[in-house]
Amino acid sequence: MAKTKAKEDKEKPLDKMTAKELREAALKLEGIVGVHAMNKNELIAAIKEVKGIVDVKSGKKTADVRGLKVKVRELKEKRVRAKEEGNKRLADSLRRKISNLKKKTRKAG
Repeated sequence: MAKTKAKEDKEKPLDKMTAKELREAALKLEGIVGVHAMNKNELIAAIKEVKGIVDVKSGKKTADVRGLKVKVRELKEKRVRAKEEGNKRLADSLRRKISNLKKKTRKAG
């Protein structure tokens, strides 16, 4: 029993917590609204903001999955239009761009 109590006292880092654990932690804090609609990254950001934790930015850019998916949809529409117009070269170029963006979403997620 002593081990479980020691584990409860020691809080996990936010990055290591699951989305479910983050929701529970966010519900206990005041000032966070819409917890159940948030994904893991949004929950971490909201909790850090309420607790006053400053994020140290690294040199790497983190890809925003939602933004990437929006770009993929736009490129798909352009590709369909290019196919209809008979511009095979543009359609092929757009296909490769779409493929690369999809790879980025898989790496980011």
